[in-house]
Amino acid sequence: MSVPEPFALGQHIGGQWGPPRDDLQRTDPARPAEVVSSCPQASDLEVDAAVAAAHGAEGRWRTLTALDRGAVLHAVADLTVQRAEELVEPMVREAGKLVEDARGEVSRAVQTLRYNAELGRGAAGEIYVSSDPAEEVRTLRVPLGVVALVTPWNFPLAIPVWKLAPALIHGNTVVWKPAPESPASSAAFMRILEDAGLPAGVCNLIFGDAAVGRRLVAAPEVAAVSFTGSAAAGDDVAATAGARRARYQLECGGHNPALVCSDADLDLAARRIAAGAMFAAGQKCTATRRAILASDVYEPLLERLIDQVSKLRVGEPTDPDVDLGPLISREARDRALDSIAQATDAGAELLAGGHALDDVSLHGGHYLAPTVLQVEDPDAVALCREEVFGPVLAVLRADDDDQAVALANATDYGLAATVFTRDARRIRRMLADIEAGVIHINGPTTGAELHVPFGGVKRSGSAAWREQGEAARDFYTQQRTAYLHHGELPT
Repeated sequence: MSVPEPFALGQHIGGQWGPPRDDLQRTDPARPAEVVSSCPQASDLEVDAAVAAAHGAEGRWRTLTALDRGAVLHAVADLTVQRAEELVEPMVREAGKLVEDARGEVSRAVQTLRYNAELGRGAAGEIYVSSDPAEEVRTLRVPLGVVALVTPWNFPLAIPVWKLAPALIHGNTVVWKPAPESPASSAAFMRILEDAGLPAGVCNLIFGDAAVGRRLVAAPEVAAVSFTGSAAAGDDVAATAGARRARYQLECGGHNPALVCSDADLDLAARRIAAGAMFAAGQKCTATRRAILASDVYEPLLERLIDQVSKLRVGEPTDPDVDLGPLISREARDRALDSIAQATDAGAELLAGGHALDDVSLHGGHYLAPTVLQVEDPDAVALCREEVFGPVLAVLRADDDDQAVALANATDYGLAATVFTRDARRIRRMLADIEAGVIHINGPTTGAELHVPFGGVKRSGSAAWREQGEAARDFYTQQRTAYLHHGELPT
């Protein structure tokens, strides 16, 4: 079988594509011997040029009506539908996404674009009663200016779009730095933005590592930063942007619990916990990391859970019969294996998986068997507190609801959680007491609607800002209050 040609990529600054460079190379996580893409490492001058291009395009873009900006987003959505496979191929080859998952990501991006495009038809402000009958008091929202978007590899299209679409509809211009693991996916969407008629300089695409991100976040012309990535990198963003009072929005992963109460539907819980923990090879910020099971359903639920996990098929992302693809890199797989080894050394019992899959038919891909660990002492097991970005689930026992909530909250993260119960009073209590920004009842920890706020608490997010829906409008705009005095009224 012939090997596809690598994507040779340049940066997009001020409406112009730069020449391809091979400073950074990306290999296929399913076939590590194959180079998928090469791209530049942006220099300081290139970062500064991208920021300057976005700054220069501000006036033209913000003075368009929101309806006109929405028309551009609709055109982007139309072209995304027409050229979906141009987006699917690099997502599969760079990030190891299953083809079905990549196509689902394209669909989600289209929905997000159309939703935000229609916000141009929404209310432009509010009118308030004034104590002066000759005066009108109203509010309006204005764009922030240049915003920096720093996006991850695990959703190389959906997450950039859910940042980019609201930033654009509300009149901002953008410098976008995707993760080094997904440059071709990003370039494919940048070409769609350009071909759909987005004016030059309104969105600029630069490539590079953390040093490039730091330069971008520190740029004085950048009014706001929206970041998705690791907690450590999020701390850097908060420190750098906060020091110059720029607005910042963080989504920094999670350690998401699934609490199963004694009255739960055990078959439903087993299916949804297995899916939440293992699908996408566990490489979702909202993936289920811990299953906290009530003592009186522990044994029957654990049996059902192991049965669900044992049925999952691991293999190449292009195989339609596969449930899990590879991890993003050999380093990521090694980190997961090290965490599993530490857990078993600390007394955890390995119930499923826990090993690399090195079958010759898998071409040396970075595969890890879906892993379930039974943990009696979570304080001794680091992966019960620290995020392992892979298909690894820790199972814990709780004697009552108080202990279940305490175990759920025993981590520095607070992104997502789920509770399996039929008891309305228990639901009210769990919604109030579990420390998470997104809580599901009888569903997986994964998944979110595009029109409602999304974000976490503690180290999972930034305290002030959420993403998506009206929360995104609040982040990407500044509210002003206007007092319009019309002069003395006639007597």
